[in-house]
Amino acid sequence: MAQALATPLAPSLSLICSTIYRFSLSKTLSFSTPAPPKFGGLRSISCARVGGVEIPNNKRLECSLQYIHGIGRTRARQILCDLSMENKMTKDLSTKELITLRDEISKYLIGGDLKRCNELSIRRLKEIQCYRGIRHMDGLPCRGQQTHNNCRTLKGKRVAIAGKKDVR
Repeated sequence: MAQALATPLAPSLSLICSTIYRFSLSKTLSFSTPAPPKFGGLRSISCARVGGVEIPNNKRLECSLQYIHGIGRTRARQILCDLSMENKMTKDLSTKELITLRDEISKYLIGGDLKRCNELSIRRLKEIQCYRGIRHMDGLPCRGQQTHNNCRTLKGKRVAIAGKKDVR
């Protein structure tokens, strides 16, 4: 009995050509396929991809959904309530539940589309030169906050002005 060479055709399929010399000279061709892995949800995958973002498996669904830009705590709870889905661990989701979750999230404006929409509205304000647009151009707060002491995030670091001292 002699065995010929084994040539892999695909990662999961290998061709084993064995030649058996018995009473008649016949050649046998056999395919060996490994058993497919059994998935009980997302246990073997580190992250699930929902809304173009990989959400973590080791957290509850309500917290995991907040990793998507445009979905906060309130909207995550609303999505779960609309789907009448319990707040379980993300890794325990079945494929069917994951598909329904993706379909529900696709109804909302999230991620890059939301960022693009906000950017376009700010650009429009700048183009028409309204008060809010001018404040955006100057890098100042546009919602009525005081600027004498605060708003360091928008204005940047303090710049010392020479010769400006308190006259008493």
